[in-house]
Amino acid sequence: MTELTPTGPADATGSTLVRVARSATALLPRWGEWKPATGAPGADLLAGLIVALVALPLALGFGISSGLGAAAGLTTAVIAGAVAAVFGGSRFQVSGPTGAMTVVLVPIVGQYGPTGVLAVGLIAGMVLVVLAFAGVGRAVRYMPAPVIEGFTAGIAVVIALQQVPAALGITNAAGEKVWQSAADAVHQFAQAPTLLTPATALAVAAVILLGGRYLPRVPFSLIAVTAATLIAQLFHLDIARIGTIPAGFAAPTLSFLHLGELTSLIAPALAVAALAALESLLSATAADSMAVGTRHNPDRELFGQGLANITAPLFGGVPATGAIARTAVNVRSGARTRLAALTHALLLAAIVYSAAGLVAQIPLAALAGVLLATTVRMVETASILAITRATRADTIVMVATFLVTVVFDLVTAVAVGVGFAAILALRAVAKSARIEQVPLETDDHLVEEHDLLREHIVAYRIDGALFFAAAHRFLLELADVSDVKVVILRMSRVTAIDATGAIVLKDVITKLEHRHITVLISGAKPEHLRPLKALGVFTTTDSENRHLFDTTPRAIAYARTLVLPEHHYTPTTNEDRP
Repeated sequence: MTELTPTGPADATGSTLVRVARSATALLPRWGEWKPATGAPGADLLAGLIVALVALPLALGFGISSGLGAAAGLTTAVIAGAVAAVFGGSRFQVSGPTGAMTVVLVPIVGQYGPTGVLAVGLIAGMVLVVLAFAGVGRAVRYMPAPVIEGFTAGIAVVIALQQVPAALGITNAAGEKVWQSAADAVHQFAQAPTLLTPATALAVAAVILLGGRYLPRVPFSLIAVTAATLIAQLFHLDIARIGTIPAGFAAPTLSFLHLGELTSLIAPALAVAALAALESLLSATAADSMAVGTRHNPDRELFGQGLANITAPLFGGVPATGAIARTAVNVRSGARTRLAALTHALLLAAIVYSAAGLVAQIPLAALAGVLLATTVRMVETASILAITRATRADTIVMVATFLVTVVFDLVTAVAVGVGFAAILALRAVAKSARIEQVPLETDDHLVEEHDLLREHIVAYRIDGALFFAAAHRFLLELADVSDVKVVILRMSRVTAIDATGAIVLKDVITKLEHRHITVLISGAKPEHLRPLKALGVFTTTDSENRHLFDTTPRAIAYARTLVLPEHHYTPTTNEDRP
Protein backbone atom coordinates (compact mmCIF):
# COMPACT_ATOMS: atom_id res chain seq x y z
CA MET A 1 0.00 0.00 0.00
CA THR A 2 1.43 3.34 -1.02
CA GLU A 3 1.60 5.91 1.75
CA LEU A 4 1.04 9.51 0.72
CA THR A 5 2.99 12.14 2.62
CA PRO A 6 1.22 15.48 2.87
CA THR A 7 3.10 18.57 1.77
CA GLY A 8 2.48 22.14 2.73
CA PRO A 9 3.90 25.15 4.52
CA ALA A 10 5.30 23.04 7.34
CA ASP A 11 7.29 20.91 4.88
CA ALA A 12 8.56 24.01 3.10
CA THR A 13 9.65 25.53 6.40
CA GLY A 14 11.33 22.29 7.39
CA SER A 15 13.26 22.02 4.14
CA THR A 16 14.34 25.66 4.47
CA LEU A 17 15.62 25.02 7.97
CA VAL A 18 17.51 21.97 6.73
CA ARG A 19 19.19 24.03 3.98
CA VAL A 20 20.12 26.75 6.46
CA ALA A 21 21.52 24.16 8.86
CA ARG A 22 23.60 22.60 6.10
CA SER A 23 24.91 26.00 5.03
CA ALA A 24 25.85 26.82 8.61
CA THR A 25 27.58 23.46 9.05
CA ALA A 26 29.60 24.01 5.87
CA LEU A 27 30.91 27.30 7.29
CA LEU A 28 32.10 25.87 10.62
CA PRO A 29 35.66 24.66 11.43
CA ARG A 30 36.56 20.99 11.09
CA TRP A 31 38.95 18.92 13.18
CA GLY A 32 40.66 17.66 10.04
CA GLU A 33 42.01 21.14 9.38
CA TRP A 34 43.93 21.10 12.67
CA LYS A 35 44.92 17.46 12.86
CA PRO A 36 48.16 17.78 10.80
CA ALA A 37 49.39 20.48 13.21
CA THR A 38 49.07 18.21 16.24
CA GLY A 39 51.57 15.73 14.85
CA ALA A 40 54.22 18.19 13.64
CA PRO A 41 53.54 21.74 14.86
CA GLY A 42 57.12 23.01 14.46
CA ALA A 43 56.77 24.53 10.98
CA ASP A 44 53.56 26.34 11.89
CA LEU A 45 54.93 27.67 15.18
CA LEU A 46 58.03 29.04 13.45
CA ALA A 47 55.96 30.61 10.67
CA GLY A 48 53.66 32.17 13.27
CA LEU A 49 56.65 33.68 15.08
CA ILE A 50 58.02 35.22 11.89
CA VAL A 51 54.62 36.64 10.92
CA ALA A 52 54.15 38.10 14.41
CA LEU A 53 57.49 39.92 14.14
CA VAL A 54 56.45 41.35 10.79
CA ALA A 55 52.90 42.15 11.94
CA LEU A 56 53.83 44.02 15.16
CA PRO A 57 55.03 47.28 13.58
CA LEU A 58 52.32 47.10 10.92
CA ALA A 59 49.58 46.68 13.53
CA LEU A 60 50.93 49.64 15.50
CA GLY A 61 51.31 51.80 12.40
CA PHE A 62 47.90 51.06 10.93
CA GLY A 63 46.25 51.56 14.31
CA ILE A 64 47.76 55.02 14.56
CA SER A 65 46.95 55.85 10.93
CA SER A 66 43.31 54.89 11.44
CA GLY A 67 42.97 57.51 14.16
CA LEU A 68 42.15 55.10 17.01
CA GLY A 69 45.72 54.61 18.24
CA ALA A 70 48.36 51.90 18.45
CA ALA A 71 46.41 49.90 21.06
CA ALA A 72 43.45 49.56 18.68
CA GLY A 73 45.77 48.22 15.97
CA LEU A 74 47.25 45.60 18.31
CA THR A 75 43.81 44.61 19.59
CA THR A 76 42.61 44.08 16.02
CA ALA A 77 45.65 42.00 15.11
CA VAL A 78 45.13 39.76 18.14
CA ILE A 79 41.35 39.39 18.36
CA ALA A 80 40.43 39.51 14.69
CA GLY A 81 43.56 37.55 13.76
CA ALA A 82 42.66 34.70 16.12
CA VAL A 83 38.96 34.53 15.16
CA ALA A 84 39.65 34.64 11.41
CA ALA A 85 42.36 32.00 11.77
CA VAL A 86 39.86 29.58 13.31
CA PHE A 87 36.75 30.35 11.26
CA GLY A 88 38.16 31.66 7.95
CA GLY A 89 38.19 29.84 4.65
CA SER A 90 41.94 29.83 4.02
CA ARG A 91 44.47 27.92 6.07
CA PHE A 92 47.17 30.50 5.29
CA GLN A 93 45.26 33.76 5.72
CA VAL A 94 46.59 36.21 8.31
CA SER A 95 44.09 38.91 9.27
CA GLY A 96 44.40 42.22 11.03
CA PRO A 97 44.43 45.98 10.39
CA THR A 98 45.47 46.87 6.85
CA GLY A 99 46.40 49.97 4.93
CA ALA A 100 43.45 49.68 2.58
CA MET A 101 41.01 49.58 5.48
CA THR A 102 42.80 52.46 7.19
CA VAL A 103 42.15 54.61 4.12
CA VAL A 104 38.41 54.02 4.51
CA LEU A 105 38.40 54.47 8.28
CA VAL A 106 40.07 57.89 8.44
CA PRO A 107 37.07 59.85 7.12
CA ILE A 108 34.71 57.75 9.28
CA VAL A 109 36.72 58.70 12.37
CA GLY A 110 36.57 62.34 11.34
CA GLN A 111 32.80 62.28 10.90
CA TYR A 112 31.58 59.87 13.58
CA GLY A 113 34.47 59.60 16.04
CA PRO A 114 36.09 56.43 17.47
CA THR A 115 32.80 54.99 18.73
CA GLY A 116 31.37 55.36 15.23
CA VAL A 117 34.22 53.29 13.82
CA LEU A 118 33.57 50.52 16.33
CA ALA A 119 29.86 50.48 15.44
CA VAL A 120 30.67 50.48 11.73
CA GLY A 121 32.98 47.49 12.21
CA LEU A 122 30.29 45.55 14.08
CA ILE A 123 27.64 46.24 11.41
CA ALA A 124 30.11 45.40 8.63
CA GLY A 125 30.84 42.08 10.32
CA MET A 126 27.14 41.23 10.33
CA VAL A 127 26.92 42.13 6.64
CA LEU A 128 29.85 39.81 5.87
CA VAL A 129 28.13 36.92 7.66
CA VAL A 130 24.99 37.51 5.60
CA LEU A 131 27.08 37.59 2.41
CA ALA A 132 28.68 34.31 3.41
CA PHE A 133 25.29 32.59 3.77
CA ALA A 134 24.20 34.14 0.46
CA GLY A 135 27.19 32.59 -1.34
CA VAL A 136 28.57 35.93 -2.56
CA GLY A 137 32.19 34.92 -1.95
CA ARG A 138 32.52 33.20 -5.31
CA ALA A 139 31.91 36.51 -7.15
CA VAL A 140 35.51 37.67 -6.62
CA ARG A 141 36.64 35.41 -9.46
CA TYR A 142 34.91 37.81 -11.85
CA MET A 143 36.99 40.81 -10.72
CA PRO A 144 39.04 42.01 -13.73
CA ALA A 145 42.82 41.95 -13.27
CA PRO A 146 43.28 45.62 -14.35
CA VAL A 147 40.86 46.68 -11.60
CA ILE A 148 42.83 44.71 -9.00
CA GLU A 149 46.18 46.13 -10.12
CA GLY A 150 44.89 49.71 -10.29
CA PHE A 151 43.20 49.27 -6.93
CA THR A 152 46.37 47.92 -5.30
CA ALA A 153 48.61 50.61 -6.78
CA GLY A 154 46.15 53.29 -5.68
CA ILE A 155 46.07 51.91 -2.14
CA ALA A 156 49.87 51.96 -2.04
CA VAL A 157 49.95 55.64 -3.03
CA VAL A 158 47.24 56.55 -0.51
CA ILE A 159 49.05 54.76 2.33
CA ALA A 160 52.29 56.49 1.36
CA LEU A 161 50.54 59.87 1.38
CA GLN A 162 49.11 59.07 4.82
CA GLN A 163 52.64 58.64 6.19
CA VAL A 164 53.97 61.98 4.90
CA PRO A 165 52.94 64.02 8.01
CA ALA A 166 54.45 61.50 10.45
CA ALA A 167 57.57 61.09 8.32
CA LEU A 168 58.08 64.87 8.35
CA GLY A 169 57.21 65.33 12.01
CA ILE A 170 54.03 67.33 11.32
CA THR A 171 51.18 66.63 13.73
CA ASN A 172 48.53 69.11 12.61
CA ALA A 173 48.33 68.66 8.83
CA ALA A 174 44.96 69.81 7.47
CA GLY A 175 42.90 68.41 4.60
CA GLU A 176 39.89 66.17 4.01
CA LYS A 177 41.71 63.95 1.51
CA VAL A 178 45.06 62.28 2.14
CA TRP A 179 46.72 64.11 -0.73
CA GLN A 180 45.54 67.41 0.73
CA SER A 181 46.91 66.66 4.21
CA ALA A 182 50.17 65.41 2.67
CA ALA A 183 50.52 68.64 0.68
CA ASP A 184 49.84 70.71 3.81
CA ALA A 185 52.43 68.71 5.75
CA VAL A 186 55.04 69.35 3.04
CA HIS A 187 54.16 73.06 3.11
CA GLN A 188 54.56 73.26 6.89
CA PHE A 189 57.80 71.28 6.79
CA ALA A 190 59.25 73.59 4.14
CA GLN A 191 58.69 76.56 6.44
CA ALA A 192 60.65 74.97 9.33
CA PRO A 193 62.60 71.94 8.06
CA THR A 194 64.30 69.45 10.39
CA LEU A 195 66.31 66.40 9.39
CA LEU A 196 65.89 63.98 12.31
CA THR A 197 62.34 62.79 11.70
CA PRO A 198 62.47 62.32 7.90
CA ALA A 199 65.93 60.76 8.19
CA THR A 200 64.56 58.20 10.66
CA ALA A 201 61.64 57.30 8.38
CA LEU A 202 63.84 57.00 5.29
CA ALA A 203 66.49 54.97 7.12
CA VAL A 204 63.92 52.47 8.41
CA ALA A 205 62.35 52.15 4.94
CA ALA A 206 65.76 51.66 3.30
CA VAL A 207 66.79 48.93 5.77
CA ILE A 208 63.55 47.04 5.19
CA LEU A 209 63.66 47.27 1.40
CA LEU A 210 67.38 46.52 0.96
CA GLY A 211 67.50 43.83 3.63
CA GLY A 212 64.32 42.17 2.42
CA ARG A 213 65.71 42.00 -1.10
CA TYR A 214 68.68 39.87 -0.11
CA LEU A 215 67.37 38.10 3.02
CA PRO A 216 63.58 37.92 2.56
CA ARG A 217 62.96 35.66 5.57
CA VAL A 218 64.62 37.97 8.08
CA PRO A 219 62.13 40.33 9.84
CA PHE A 220 63.94 43.54 8.92
CA SER A 221 60.89 45.65 9.81
CA LEU A 222 61.21 44.62 13.46
CA ILE A 223 65.00 44.97 13.36
CA ALA A 224 64.80 48.49 11.88
CA VAL A 225 62.12 49.65 14.34
CA THR A 226 64.05 48.18 17.29
CA ALA A 227 67.27 49.87 16.16
CA ALA A 228 65.53 53.22 15.70
CA THR A 229 63.97 52.94 19.17
CA LEU A 230 67.28 52.06 20.85
CA ILE A 231 69.12 54.91 19.13
CA ALA A 232 66.40 57.37 20.12
CA GLN A 233 66.59 56.17 23.73
CA LEU A 234 70.39 56.07 24.01
CA PHE A 235 70.94 59.52 22.51
CA HIS A 236 67.79 61.08 24.03
CA LEU A 237 66.61 62.24 20.63
CA ASP A 238 63.76 64.72 20.49
CA ILE A 239 61.42 62.71 18.31
CA ALA A 240 57.70 61.89 18.68
CA ARG A 241 56.92 58.46 20.19
CA ILE A 242 53.87 56.18 20.22
CA GLY A 243 53.17 56.92 23.85
CA THR A 244 51.56 54.82 26.56
CA ILE A 245 49.45 51.87 25.49
CA PRO A 246 47.40 49.61 27.80
CA ALA A 247 49.19 46.51 29.09
CA GLY A 248 46.28 44.28 28.16
CA PHE A 249 42.91 44.37 26.46
CA ALA A 250 39.77 46.17 27.43
CA ALA A 251 36.78 44.17 28.66
CA PRO A 252 34.25 43.47 25.91
CA THR A 253 31.45 46.01 25.75
CA LEU A 254 28.70 47.32 23.50
CA SER A 255 28.70 50.80 25.03
CA PHE A 256 29.80 52.29 21.69
CA LEU A 257 26.45 51.41 20.12
CA HIS A 258 23.94 54.25 20.01
CA LEU A 259 20.65 53.30 18.43
CA GLY A 260 19.97 56.81 17.18
CA GLU A 261 23.15 56.77 15.04
CA LEU A 262 22.82 53.31 13.49
CA THR A 263 20.88 54.50 10.43
CA SER A 264 23.57 57.01 9.47
CA LEU A 265 26.27 54.34 9.91
CA ILE A 266 24.78 51.85 7.44
CA ALA A 267 26.38 53.43 4.35
CA PRO A 268 29.94 53.51 5.74
CA ALA A 269 29.42 50.01 7.16
CA LEU A 270 28.51 48.71 3.72
CA ALA A 271 31.66 50.34 2.32
CA VAL A 272 33.77 48.71 5.03
CA ALA A 273 32.12 45.33 4.42
CA ALA A 274 32.69 45.60 0.67
CA LEU A 275 36.37 46.40 1.16
CA ALA A 276 36.83 43.69 3.80
CA ALA A 277 35.28 41.11 1.48
CA LEU A 278 37.29 42.23 -1.53
CA GLU A 279 40.67 42.46 0.16
CA SER A 280 40.24 39.22 2.14
CA LEU A 281 39.20 37.20 -0.90
CA LEU A 282 42.00 38.64 -3.01
CA SER A 283 44.49 37.82 -0.27
CA ALA A 284 43.19 34.24 0.03
CA THR A 285 43.40 33.86 -3.75
CA ALA A 286 46.99 35.10 -3.70
CA ALA A 287 47.81 32.56 -0.98
CA ASP A 288 46.38 29.77 -3.15
CA SER A 289 48.66 30.80 -6.01
CA MET A 290 51.73 30.72 -3.75
CA ALA A 291 51.01 27.31 -2.20
CA VAL A 292 50.67 24.22 -4.38
CA GLY A 293 47.50 22.17 -4.07
CA THR A 294 45.49 24.55 -1.89
CA ARG A 295 42.14 26.20 -2.47
CA HIS A 296 40.27 28.43 -0.09
CA ASN A 297 36.53 28.44 0.57
CA PRO A 298 35.41 31.98 -0.36
CA ASP A 299 32.08 31.88 1.48
CA ARG A 300 33.68 30.53 4.61
CA GLU A 301 36.35 33.22 4.34
CA LEU A 302 33.62 35.86 4.40
CA PHE A 303 32.06 34.09 7.39
CA GLY A 304 35.35 34.10 9.30
CA GLN A 305 36.05 37.75 8.48
CA GLY A 306 32.50 38.60 9.51
CA LEU A 307 32.93 36.98 12.93
CA ALA A 308 36.32 38.68 13.31
CA ASN A 309 34.80 42.09 12.63
CA ILE A 310 31.92 41.42 14.99
CA THR A 311 34.31 40.43 17.78
CA ALA A 312 37.14 42.98 17.41
CA PRO A 313 35.03 46.13 18.08
CA LEU A 314 33.81 44.64 21.36
CA PHE A 315 37.41 44.93 22.63
CA GLY A 316 38.11 48.29 20.98
CA GLY A 317 39.60 47.03 17.71
CA VAL A 318 39.18 48.54 14.25
CA PRO A 319 37.67 46.65 11.28
CA ALA A 320 40.00 44.00 9.90
CA THR A 321 40.62 42.16 6.64
CA GLY A 322 42.90 39.49 5.33
CA ALA A 323 46.37 41.05 4.98
CA ILE A 324 48.08 40.20 1.70
CA ALA A 325 51.64 41.03 2.86
CA ARG A 326 51.39 39.09 6.14
CA THR A 327 49.67 36.18 4.42
CA ALA A 328 52.50 36.02 1.87
CA VAL A 329 55.08 35.99 4.68
CA ASN A 330 53.12 33.18 6.33
CA VAL A 331 53.17 31.02 3.20
CA ARG A 332 56.83 31.70 2.42
CA SER A 333 57.81 30.94 6.02
CA GLY A 334 56.63 27.35 5.68
CA ALA A 335 53.16 27.46 7.26
CA ARG A 336 51.13 24.27 6.80
CA THR A 337 47.91 24.79 8.74
CA ARG A 338 45.83 27.46 10.49
CA LEU A 339 48.01 27.06 13.58
CA ALA A 340 50.53 29.51 12.09
CA ALA A 341 48.02 32.38 11.86
CA LEU A 342 46.67 31.57 15.33
CA THR A 343 50.22 31.49 16.74
CA HIS A 344 50.87 34.94 15.27
CA ALA A 345 47.85 36.32 17.14
CA LEU A 346 48.80 34.66 20.44
CA LEU A 347 52.37 35.97 20.26
CA LEU A 348 51.11 39.51 19.64
CA ALA A 349 48.87 39.10 22.70
CA ALA A 350 51.91 38.10 24.75
CA ILE A 351 53.72 41.24 23.57
CA VAL A 352 50.78 43.41 24.61
CA TYR A 353 50.83 41.97 28.14
CA SER A 354 54.58 41.82 28.66
CA ALA A 355 56.18 44.59 26.58
CA ALA A 356 53.69 47.47 26.44
CA GLY A 357 56.24 49.82 28.03
CA LEU A 358 58.85 49.11 25.36
CA VAL A 359 56.34 49.51 22.55
CA ALA A 360 55.41 52.97 23.87
CA GLN A 361 58.97 54.23 23.14
CA ILE A 362 58.88 53.44 19.40
CA PRO A 363 59.28 56.61 17.28
CA LEU A 364 56.29 57.41 15.08
CA ALA A 365 58.67 58.17 12.23
CA ALA A 366 59.99 54.60 12.41
CA LEU A 367 56.49 53.21 11.92
CA ALA A 368 55.99 55.64 9.02
CA GLY A 369 59.13 54.18 7.47
CA VAL A 370 57.73 50.65 7.87
CA LEU A 371 54.53 51.61 6.08
CA LEU A 372 56.41 53.47 3.33
CA ALA A 373 58.41 50.32 2.65
CA THR A 374 55.18 48.33 2.65
CA THR A 375 53.72 50.53 -0.07
CA VAL A 376 56.75 49.93 -2.29
CA ARG A 377 56.34 46.17 -1.89
CA MET A 378 52.63 46.32 -2.62
CA VAL A 379 53.11 47.50 -6.21
CA GLU A 380 53.84 44.68 -8.65
CA THR A 381 55.65 46.60 -11.38
CA ALA A 382 55.87 43.59 -13.69
CA SER A 383 52.10 43.02 -13.54
CA ILE A 384 51.37 46.69 -14.22
CA LEU A 385 53.71 46.78 -17.22
CA ALA A 386 52.23 43.55 -18.56
CA ILE A 387 48.71 45.00 -18.43
CA THR A 388 49.79 48.22 -20.14
CA ARG A 389 51.28 46.12 -22.95
CA ALA A 390 48.15 43.96 -23.26
CA THR A 391 45.40 46.22 -24.60
CA ARG A 392 44.51 49.89 -24.45
CA ALA A 393 41.19 49.01 -22.80
CA ASP A 394 42.95 47.23 -19.92
CA THR A 395 45.24 50.23 -19.47
CA ILE A 396 42.26 52.59 -19.32
CA VAL A 397 40.54 50.45 -16.67
CA MET A 398 43.69 50.20 -14.55
CA VAL A 399 44.50 53.92 -14.75
CA ALA A 400 40.89 54.93 -14.00
CA THR A 401 40.77 52.66 -10.95
CA PHE A 402 44.11 54.00 -9.74
CA LEU A 403 43.14 57.67 -10.10
CA VAL A 404 39.74 57.28 -8.42
CA THR A 405 41.39 55.38 -5.54
CA VAL A 406 43.82 58.22 -4.90
CA VAL A 407 41.45 61.14 -5.48
CA PHE A 408 38.22 59.76 -3.99
CA ASP A 409 37.95 56.44 -2.12
CA LEU A 410 38.48 52.72 -2.56
CA VAL A 411 34.91 51.49 -2.89
CA THR A 412 34.15 54.13 -5.51
CA ALA A 413 37.34 53.10 -7.31
CA VAL A 414 36.27 49.46 -7.50
CA ALA A 415 32.82 50.45 -8.76
CA VAL A 416 34.30 52.77 -11.40
CA GLY A 417 36.90 50.20 -12.43
CA VAL A 418 34.38 47.40 -12.81
CA GLY A 419 32.05 49.79 -14.66
CA PHE A 420 34.79 50.78 -17.10
CA ALA A 421 35.76 47.14 -17.59
CA ALA A 422 32.14 46.15 -18.27
CA ILE A 423 31.62 48.97 -20.78
CA LEU A 424 34.85 48.21 -22.64
CA ALA A 425 34.09 44.48 -22.61
CA LEU A 426 30.64 45.13 -24.08
CA ARG A 427 32.23 47.37 -26.69
CA ALA A 428 34.68 44.62 -27.64
CA VAL A 429 31.91 42.02 -27.85
CA ALA A 430 29.77 44.39 -29.90
CA LYS A 431 32.62 44.99 -32.34
CA SER A 432 33.19 41.25 -32.68
CA ALA A 433 29.56 40.67 -33.71
CA ARG A 434 29.19 40.75 -37.48
CA ILE A 435 26.86 39.86 -40.28
CA GLU A 436 28.08 38.74 -43.69
CA GLN A 437 26.49 37.44 -46.84
CA VAL A 438 27.32 33.80 -47.58
CA PRO A 439 26.79 31.82 -50.77
CA LEU A 440 23.81 29.52 -51.06
CA GLU A 441 24.41 25.78 -50.90
CA THR A 442 22.92 25.00 -54.33
CA ASP A 443 25.46 22.67 -55.88
CA ASP A 444 22.80 20.15 -56.89
CA HIS A 445 20.76 22.67 -58.91
CA LEU A 446 20.78 23.27 -62.66
CA VAL A 447 22.82 26.25 -63.85
CA GLU A 448 19.73 28.22 -64.83
CA GLU A 449 18.08 27.46 -61.50
CA HIS A 450 21.23 28.36 -59.61
CA ASP A 451 21.40 31.78 -61.29
CA LEU A 452 17.74 32.40 -60.53
CA LEU A 453 18.17 31.50 -56.87
CA ARG A 454 21.27 33.66 -56.63
CA GLU A 455 19.38 36.62 -58.01
CA HIS A 456 16.37 36.33 -55.70
CA ILE A 457 17.60 34.61 -52.50
CA VAL A 458 20.37 35.87 -50.21
CA ALA A 459 21.69 34.28 -47.05
CA TYR A 460 23.36 36.15 -44.19
CA ARG A 461 25.26 34.56 -41.32
CA ILE A 462 25.21 36.34 -37.96
CA ASP A 463 28.25 35.71 -35.75
CA GLY A 464 28.65 36.69 -32.10
CA ALA A 465 26.30 38.32 -29.62
CA LEU A 466 23.22 40.15 -30.86
CA PHE A 467 22.58 42.54 -27.97
CA PHE A 468 21.96 46.21 -27.30
CA ALA A 469 25.51 47.35 -28.02
CA ALA A 470 25.60 45.73 -31.48
CA ALA A 471 21.95 45.57 -32.52
CA HIS A 472 21.59 48.92 -34.27
CA ARG A 473 24.70 48.43 -36.38
CA PHE A 474 23.21 45.10 -37.36
CA LEU A 475 19.93 46.80 -38.35
CA LEU A 476 21.68 49.32 -40.60
CA GLU A 477 23.62 46.61 -42.43
CA LEU A 478 20.70 44.26 -42.96
CA ALA A 479 18.07 46.84 -43.83
CA ASP A 480 20.03 47.78 -46.97
CA VAL A 481 19.08 44.50 -48.69
CA SER A 482 17.30 45.13 -52.00
CA ASP A 483 16.25 43.39 -55.24
CA VAL A 484 15.63 40.01 -53.62
CA LYS A 485 12.56 38.01 -52.72
CA VAL A 486 13.84 35.92 -49.77
CA VAL A 487 16.40 36.64 -47.04
CA ILE A 488 17.71 33.70 -45.01
CA LEU A 489 19.26 34.56 -41.63
CA ARG A 490 21.66 31.85 -40.49
CA MET A 491 21.85 32.09 -36.68
CA SER A 492 23.69 28.94 -35.64
CA ARG A 493 26.77 31.00 -34.65
CA VAL A 494 24.88 33.54 -32.55
CA THR A 495 26.19 33.34 -28.97
CA ALA A 496 23.59 35.49 -27.19
CA ILE A 497 20.46 37.54 -27.81
CA ASP A 498 18.97 40.10 -25.46
CA ALA A 499 15.66 41.95 -25.63
CA THR A 500 17.14 44.84 -27.62
CA GLY A 501 18.62 42.47 -30.15
CA ALA A 502 15.29 40.65 -30.53
CA ILE A 503 13.39 43.93 -30.98
CA VAL A 504 15.84 45.16 -33.61
CA LEU A 505 15.56 41.83 -35.42
CA LYS A 506 11.79 42.20 -35.39
CA ASP A 507 12.13 45.69 -36.87
CA VAL A 508 14.39 44.34 -39.62
CA ILE A 509 11.90 41.61 -40.53
CA THR A 510 9.02 44.09 -40.52
CA LYS A 511 10.87 46.54 -42.78
CA LEU A 512 11.85 43.82 -45.24
CA GLU A 513 8.37 42.33 -45.40
CA HIS A 514 6.88 45.76 -46.07
CA ARG A 515 9.05 45.64 -49.17
CA HIS A 516 7.60 42.18 -49.97
CA ILE A 517 10.78 40.35 -48.93
CA THR A 518 10.22 37.12 -46.99
CA VAL A 519 12.61 36.47 -44.08
CA LEU A 520 13.51 32.93 -43.00
CA ILE A 521 15.58 32.02 -39.93
CA SER A 522 17.71 28.88 -39.71
CA GLY A 523 19.79 27.23 -37.00
CA ALA A 524 18.62 29.32 -34.04
CA LYS A 525 19.35 27.67 -30.68
CA PRO A 526 16.42 26.90 -28.35
CA GLU A 527 17.67 29.39 -25.72
CA HIS A 528 17.69 32.12 -28.39
CA LEU A 529 14.19 31.32 -29.61
CA ARG A 530 12.67 32.21 -26.26
CA PRO A 531 13.28 36.00 -26.44
CA LEU A 532 12.50 35.99 -30.18
CA LYS A 533 9.11 34.41 -29.63
CA ALA A 534 8.36 36.44 -26.50
CA LEU A 535 8.91 39.73 -28.34
CA GLY A 536 6.86 38.72 -31.38
CA VAL A 537 9.64 38.30 -33.93
CA PHE A 538 7.64 35.63 -35.77
CA THR A 539 4.36 37.54 -36.20
CA THR A 540 4.85 37.91 -39.96
CA THR A 541 2.64 38.03 -43.06
CA ASP A 542 3.23 34.39 -43.98
CA SER A 543 -0.14 32.70 -43.55
CA GLU A 544 1.42 29.28 -43.00
CA ASN A 545 3.78 30.74 -40.38
CA ARG A 546 6.78 28.85 -41.77
CA HIS A 547 9.74 31.08 -41.01
CA LEU A 548 11.89 29.03 -38.64
CA PHE A 549 14.06 26.10 -39.75
CA ASP A 550 16.49 23.93 -37.89
CA THR A 551 18.99 23.80 -40.81
CA THR A 552 19.94 26.10 -43.68
CA PRO A 553 19.31 23.51 -46.46
CA ARG A 554 15.70 23.23 -45.33
CA ALA A 555 15.36 27.02 -45.35
CA ILE A 556 16.79 27.10 -48.88
CA ALA A 557 14.42 24.35 -49.96
CA TYR A 558 11.47 26.34 -48.72
CA ALA A 559 12.80 29.56 -50.25
CA ARG A 560 13.06 27.75 -53.59
CA THR A 561 9.32 27.13 -53.55
CA LEU A 562 8.77 30.88 -53.17
CA VAL A 563 11.05 31.77 -56.07
CA LEU A 564 10.37 28.74 -58.30
CA PRO A 565 6.65 27.96 -58.10
CA GLU A 566 7.08 24.55 -59.75
CA HIS A 567 8.95 23.30 -56.69
CA HIS A 568 7.08 21.99 -53.68
CA TYR A 569 8.32 21.94 -50.09
CA THR A 570 7.50 19.12 -47.69
CA PRO A 571 8.47 19.83 -44.07
CA THR A 572 10.05 17.06 -42.03
CA THR A 573 8.67 15.94 -38.68
CA ASN A 574 11.59 17.18 -36.62
CA GLU A 575 11.64 20.68 -38.07
CA ASP A 576 11.37 23.57 -35.61
CA ARG A 577 8.44 25.88 -36.04
CA PRO A 578 7.44 29.09 -34.29
